[in-house]
Amino acid sequence: MSAKYNLPYSHVTPETVYLNRRAMMAGFAGAGLLAATGAQAQDVPDFEIKGFDTTETPNTFEEITSYNNFYEFGTGKEDPMRNAHTLTTDPWSVEIDGMVERPGSYGLGDILAKVDIDERIYRFRCVEAWSMVIPWNGFELNQLLNLAGVQPSAKYVRFETLFRPEEMPGQRRPILDWPYVEGLRLDEAMHPLTIMATGLYGQELPNQNGAPLRLVVPWKYGFKSIKSVVKITLQEEQPVNTWKATNHREYGFYSNVNPEVSHPRWSQATERRIGGGLFASRIATVKFNGYEEQVGDLYRGLDLTKNY
Repeated sequence: MSAKYNLPYSHVTPETVYLNRRAMMAGFAGAGLLAATGAQAQDVPDFEIKGFDTTETPNTFEEITSYNNFYEFGTGKEDPMRNAHTLTTDPWSVEIDGMVERPGSYGLGDILAKVDIDERIYRFRCVEAWSMVIPWNGFELNQLLNLAGVQPSAKYVRFETLFRPEEMPGQRRPILDWPYVEGLRLDEAMHPLTIMATGLYGQELPNQNGAPLRLVVPWKYGFKSIKSVVKITLQEEQPVNTWKATNHREYGFYSNVNPEVSHPRWSQATERRIGGGLFASRIATVKFNGYEEQVGDLYRGLDLTKNY
């Protein structure tokens, strides 16, 4: 079954042209030149800078696919690229259970036939203080949760990664307590910035990046964006996410990007942009990874130094 696609520019144009065209449009928008010159968005075919998108230049496909944390395939940054070819992603289904009206196993093809897939160009910030800009393809998670019918008593969403040690060699070692688990508050999960990614640069999502379906929550550290999701549970109690269970002193449940709250072993005030070169200057980290205007109200009154 085919999804309902809003065809992104990268579907019909090589990556290099895509990057150049995006830089041009970002320059127009940033300098106010669209109005001054009379240029219109339709003057640049098949391309749009959406309200949720960053105007920063995306990392290359090679950078995004060759530098990853995916411990199911090894702890080195290049291990997922080397080892993830063993993962079988078709067929794929997601079990949705807990506090939902329509629990069951949802085939990925059936899901994609009922959601709207578009392109979101998001900043991505790892808790290790490196960052990228990634052009994802995907759909808002709220569409999938609405398909299942969230019950009023649900407060949290728990996510679980595939457990298949015969294809995921990292799971043969007790690096973490497998399978990998993450969680969000329901209002975070339903926010329109929160997506389930199915691809990047208009291509199918590579295995090393969490194929065929991964969560992306751009205002949180990258480990919250769980990969290769096979189970979603709606529940009343807060889930215990894997990294918090592994070391609660260093990793919290919320894990919002916050330059004012250091990791116990390093500062979070600055970050290293992948692709900038060995001697590139670090850049300042922005609260909520630059999405404070959209998500800040979710945490009004919450002490983010204690609820890290």
